[in-house]
Amino acid sequence: MGAIINFFGQTGFSQIAVGDNWQTVVMILIACFLLYLAIVKKFEPLLLLPIAFGMLLTNLLGAEVYHEALFEGGHVHWDMFGGGGDITPGLIDYLYLGVKLGIYPCLIFIGVGAMTDFGPLIANPKSLLLGAAAQIGIFATFLGVKELFPIVVPALDTFLGGTPLQNLASSVGIIGGADGPTAIFVTSRLAPKFLGPIAVAAYSYMALVPVIQPPIMRALTTKKERSIVMTALRPVSKTEKIIFPIVVTIFVAWLVPSATPLVGSLMFGNLLTESGVCDRLAKTVQNELMNIVTIFLGISVGATATAKTFLSPLTLCILAMGVVAFGIGTAGGVLLAKFMNLFLKKKINPLIGSAGVSAVPMAARVSQKVGQEENPKNFLLMHAMGPNVAGVIGSAIAAGVLLALFG
Repeated sequence: MGAIINFFGQTGFSQIAVGDNWQTVVMILIACFLLYLAIVKKFEPLLLLPIAFGMLLTNLLGAEVYHEALFEGGHVHWDMFGGGGDITPGLIDYLYLGVKLGIYPCLIFIGVGAMTDFGPLIANPKSLLLGAAAQIGIFATFLGVKELFPIVVPALDTFLGGTPLQNLASSVGIIGGADGPTAIFVTSRLAPKFLGPIAVAAYSYMALVPVIQPPIMRALTTKKERSIVMTALRPVSKTEKIIFPIVVTIFVAWLVPSATPLVGSLMFGNLLTESGVCDRLAKTVQNELMNIVTIFLGISVGATATAKTFLSPLTLCILAMGVVAFGIGTAGGVLLAKFMNLFLKKKINPLIGSAGVSAVPMAARVSQKVGQEENPKNFLLMHAMGPNVAGVIGSAIAAGVLLALFG
């Protein structure tokens, strides 16, 4: 009987009623809801499903797969990994090292680069400006978080737990770039305590691009502007496509050195494809490497969404400001396109400016869909891909700027 009682005392069921452990049940329900969105609604399932399952695992009482204490204070406590303390590291503790050390986001960017065609951007360099304009959502939200959170969140310092507000503001703002790996990269460096909520917000809003963007696009443009037909882009030579990633890497590395890991990885992957001499490597990073890293990244990021961090007023504010960041980014690209039309002889359709957020290629497809609703002869997809891929570069540079300022 003593053995049976001892066994029951070690089960998660016996711990639910102790203290605030009931909150883990709420987190399990949230994890199941996210699994529903990933499986049934197909909201970014490749990453949302691993994130949700990681959230499920970390909130199972007694499982001990992830320990926040090993990464407390934003640092990796290597001595505790060697068995020097009372904690026995779990599986996800080891997997999370790839996030904490900035390995997984960079590896994913290699795969993204290998699958990205920068031809539309090279053919129409003006679209680089539209991609840059969309990053205004990042910096506007950064300022908004710094000013609003101290007002709307009572006892803010308690929830921050030692994380500087400017670091959290940077991590929330980067959601506006609609680039999940970049958001994870920045947050793991600046505000690791809030990695779970920010990752969930970033990938959820990426999945909701077709819902969030069209109302903003229609509100800021007229029917005449949405009906503008753009001429076909010029052909881009193979030489241009090979030179582009090399030049961008050199320029960005000199301009914003802290952005080099992300931009360098992106351009390296692109060069593998465009060079035409590394087909095996290009296919590997697009498929096997990308898939493996996505699993590790998702499940380890989801494991950081513990009840203590996730169930707080601050998390609700993070989710709300994430939508604001995304909306401002969308509006920034559209409004710059309208402004450019004041000086251009060949008008551009402002709808392609909304693709400046780096949700590739979903944002470009939304531009195409909204444009064809107004004019069935309108084919904006390739034109929108220019700002779309420019947004990937822009969000990486914005991340580098934030890391240089506050990292």
